[in-house]
Amino acid sequence: MSALRALVKRDSRLFFKDKGMFFSSLITPLILLVLYATFLQNVYEDSFRGGMEAFGVTVDESLLGGCVGGQLFSSLLAVCCVTVAFCSNLLMVQDKVTGARRDLTISPVKRSTLALGYYISTMLSTLIVCVVAMGVSLLYVAQAGWYLTVTDVLLMLLDVFLLVMFGTALSSIVNHFLSTQGQMSAVGTIVSAGYGFLCGAYMPISQFSEGLQKVLCFLPGTYGTSLLRNHALRGVFAEMEQQGFPKEVIEGIRDSIDCNLYFYGEKVETGTMYLILGATVAALIGVYVLINVVAGRKARK
Repeated sequence: MSALRALVKRDSRLFFKDKGMFFSSLITPLILLVLYATFLQNVYEDSFRGGMEAFGVTVDESLLGGCVGGQLFSSLLAVCCVTVAFCSNLLMVQDKVTGARRDLTISPVKRSTLALGYYISTMLSTLIVCVVAMGVSLLYVAQAGWYLTVTDVLLMLLDVFLLVMFGTALSSIVNHFLSTQGQMSAVGTIVSAGYGFLCGAYMPISQFSEGLQKVLCFLPGTYGTSLLRNHALRGVFAEMEQQGFPKEVIEGIRDSIDCNLYFYGEKVETGTMYLILGATVAALIGVYVLINVVAGRKARK
């Protein structure tokens, strides 16, 4: 345990000491929030307002702002929990590039302890950045229209924690096979550009073709985004019900922004989403452990 604690402290210190790595991880979600609020807010507002008017329903600006704000910041967190994990986990690759990994492997520290140290430090670093991003996002929602309860915020923290574990496990597996700066840059670019679309953060899955919707419903990140959406907008939908909005209008909105997900026509319940995400995290961690065990056996031969 003392060796693991020392490795986690060492990796975390190096991450926060590297100003380029730390500030790029921290600034990325903040830049995304500004871009979302600047370019997507009006688009989402017009879309929601047009949908309401089609049903002959008018909505006040505060409720509209809460709905748009909840969708924007849930999308932001869904993306950052994974993309920031890939950025935080680059220390694993940097140690290979600089030769520090070789020095660590010839020390008495076990390879399994070394791998676990990378995982825990990456998870902690990513969680800190994402919680800060969530705090800033909540300030934005308070200005746009606040309908959240303490329970909603706590559930979103749980969602962020699970998504951070998912992103850390996924990045640990991918980064294990990287060994150069060029590979680091390529993977970071691909993940940053593509993950937001795959998880339904940039564009709701309901707007994709039916075939693509079925494919994306096999991806666990999709359910993480939906969990965040449900908890970010629960209060908004409750307020709509109190104001007498027709149920078909509310369900239509939930379907359009992926609060409701359907797996081959069957609605996926919230508990099932947690089960899928949790099982995926456990499976990815198991794969990561197996990879390191196999690598250790090869090194001893």
